[in-house]
Parts: sequence; structure tokens; C-alpha cells
Amino acid sequence: MKYRLLGRTGVWVSEISLGAMTFGGKDHPVYRTHGALGQEEVDRIVGTALDAGINFIDTADVYADGESEELLGRAVGRRRRDVLLATKLLAPVGPGPNDQGLSRLHVMRALDDSLRRLKTDYIDLYQLHNYDHVTPIEETLSALDDAVRQGKVRYIGCSNFAAWQISKALGISALHNQAKFAANQTHYSLVSRDAERDLVPLAEDAGLSLTVWQPLAGGFLTGKFDRGGATTEQDSRRARNGFDFVPFDEEKGFKVLDVLRAVAARHEVSPARVAIAWLLAQRAVTSVIVGARKLEQLTDNIAAGDLTLTEQDLAELDEVSRPPIAYPNWIQEWFAPTRIPAGNLA
Repeated sequence: MKYRLLGRTGVWVSEISLGAMTFGGKDHPVYRTHGALGQEEVDRIVGTALDAGINFIDTADVYADGESEELLGRAVGRRRRDVLLATKLLAPVGPGPNDQGLSRLHVMRALDDSLRRLKTDYIDLYQLHNYDHVTPIEETLSALDDAVRQGKVRYIGCSNFAAWQISKALGISALHNQAKFAANQTHYSLVSRDAERDLVPLAEDAGLSLTVWQPLAGGFLTGKFDRGGATTEQDSRRARNGFDFVPFDEEKGFKVLDVLRAVAARHEVSPARVAIAWLLAQRAVTSVIVGARKLEQLTDNIAAGDLTLTEQDLAELDEVSRPPIAYPNWIQEWFAPTRIPAGNLA
């Protein structure tokens, strides 16, 4: 296992991390389609991940109504010092009007509840699961800073934020000398490269760690799907859900899949392994979060860290998956060469 720095914290995290969305939820109307793993299965998945060198595990209080955190806490047990636990908050975790959001009231309640379920007295990375358009970000950041100063949280981060929202939060934290975001968890894959427009440049400029969720686009990049909606394995998440949680241009997606399969065949590995290896070769990516229902899925995903794609592989995958350049990026690139005196051009 290889390790990369979590932003500018000096903390090393495994480049492959374990996602716990598949933990729990057997009777839940939504999460039963994500995995619904019980304690025995969770113990095996977590144990295999830790033995392989994974030291970074991500969950959220909303996953299976908190059951994911409970199962994960029991599975980690005495190996707590070997793990950087990350969890998230914002989504509704109860029927009350204040059982959601990023108010100081909910942040403190949610934090204590997560600590109890995870059976720990601190969380290594506490992340805002999405942007709260109701609560002023100043209130949220102040509450998170208090949690860090109290020792309940080591580092803070965000997920699903726009670049301007992250930039604003970083500025407010700097202004008030508060703990600032160390990491951003974002969706990024060969069929969804929107993060490259603003979030990747922001991560590089601000020294922000970039962790990736849904690297296989709900199972699409495993290669199990064929044109027309057929799948070679009904056990895939997209097939079980009956809807596409991660939207992308499916026509273009199958063109990407054709190239992905060809690259995988050259290396004699799975398309999923190539898709994850491609992400690990991208700018600013710190860790790719993989979720699994079966041990063989997990071990195959972990093996992506040992796969080095050639320049030809990367060029072919980039060519077929590259998105159009959005404004104002294209015009900034157009003007950039004019800032270098002609005599200085190499």
C-alpha cells in the first residue's frame, strides 16, 4: 500500500481508502440496495482492508440511519490506532426540524452521536456532507473549530461543495484563525470529470486533499454493463438501485468503457482496477474510496495501487473521456501564453 499526505496536515493516508456505505441497512428502504452487510461480513471487510495496509475509512451518520457507524466502530475495535476514521454530517438523522443541517446545535449533537456509535473519543476527519444554504458558514466553522479545540475532532473537511463555497470557507477560517478544511471529498471518475474544472485547481492551489467517492460510477466502470441496459451481474449497485444515482452521458460512457476494457485486456486485469489506477494517476488525488460487498471486490480494488498505466494507456483514456473545457477556463488558457515575453518561450 502506498500513502499520500492529507492536504498540508503531515498525516499520511492510504491511497486506497475504504467506504462504509455498504455496512448495515438490511431493512432500510434505501440502504438495503447498497450492501446491507451484517457485523460478521463487516468484520471481514474491515480486517482485510487493515491487513492490506488501508488506514483510512470513511462513513457518514446518515448511512443506514447510523448503523454503518455502529458496525464500523465494533469492527475497528482494538485496532483504533491503526485507523483514521472519517465521518460526515448534514443529512436528516431524525424526524425533528433540527435533526439535520449545519447549525451549531446540530453539529454538536451529531458529533456526540457519531462518537458514541463509532465507540471512540475522537474523529480523525469530520466532514460536512454537503453545503447548507440555510446556516451561515461562519456558524458552522465556529462550531467545528470548537470541536477541534475540545479534542473531539482532529481535522475537518467537506464534501460536495462548489469551489467558491470551499474558497469562502477557507478565507473565513483564515480570517478568524480557526481550523480550516484539510480535505474535500468529491465525485470523480472516467465518466464524470467535472472536478477538473475548478475543484482540482482549487485543491492544488490551497493544499487541499482530494478524496474521491464513486470512482466506478455506481458499478458502471466495472464493465458489467452493456449497451441497452443489460448487465452481466445483477448484483451491481446500478442494477439493484433501479436508477442512476450518479448521472453521466451514457452514450459517451460506453465509448469510455470500450477503451477501458481494451486497456484492461492489455494488462490482464479488471476494468475496475484500471479505472481506479487512472484516478490515482490524476493531479491532486489523495485517496480513492472503494466500497465493497464481497472480499474479492475489495481485493481487486486494492490491487489498483500496484497497477502502473503506461503513457499510451493514459493518453487513450484521456482522449475518450476528456470533457469540453468550460468557460472561463478556455479563455484563460487562450490568454495565458501572452503573459510570457516572446523571447522567454522555450
